[in-house]
Amino acid sequence: MDRSVPMLVIGLIFGALAGFLLAASNGLTLGGDDHSDDHDTVAAAGAIDLNAIEVVDPDAGSTPTVHAIIHPDPMGGWNLEVPTTNFRFSPENVSTQHIEGEGHAHVFVNGKKVARIYGPWMQLTGVQSGDVISVGLNANNHKALAVNGQPITATATIP
Repeated sequence: MDRSVPMLVIGLIFGALAGFLLAASNGLTLGGDDHSDDHDTVAAAGAIDLNAIEVVDPDAGSTPTVHAIIHPDPMGGWNLEVPTTNFRFSPENVSTQHIEGEGHAHVFVNGKKVARIYGPWMQLTGVQSGDVISVGLNANNHKALAVNGQPITATATIP
C-alpha cells in the first residue's frame, strides 16, 4: 500500500483545520459573515452607521423606539428594563433576513458589547456606580436599526 495517500489525507485535514481556526479567530464564520465588525462597540454620539438599516418611513408614526431603565435588584445588583415601541423582540428569527419592526437588541457597558438580548429584561452583572449602559435595536440580520443614519439607541447610568 502506498503510504503517501494517507499522509496526503492527514495533511489536507490538518491544513483545513488550521485554516478554519485562523478564520474563526478573525471573526469569520462558515456563512461568510464577519461578526467582528461594528457590533462590538457603540457608535460615538452623532456618528452615522453606514451599515445600519434605515427605518422605512420615520414620519409614518411607526418608528421603533427603545428606552433603558435601571432597576435595583432586591437580591443585589441591577436589572435592565428595555421597553420598546413599534418593535418586537423575535428570537425565533435571529440571524435571518430583516423583517421590518422586529429583531433583538445589543447591550453595551461603557461602550463595550456585553450581551445580545431577545426580550425586555436582563440582569446586569459586573457593573458599578457610574457605568453607562447603552442599548441599540438591531434587525434579525444583526445590523443596527437607524433613523436618518442615527442608530436607534438608549442609554442609562448605574446610580
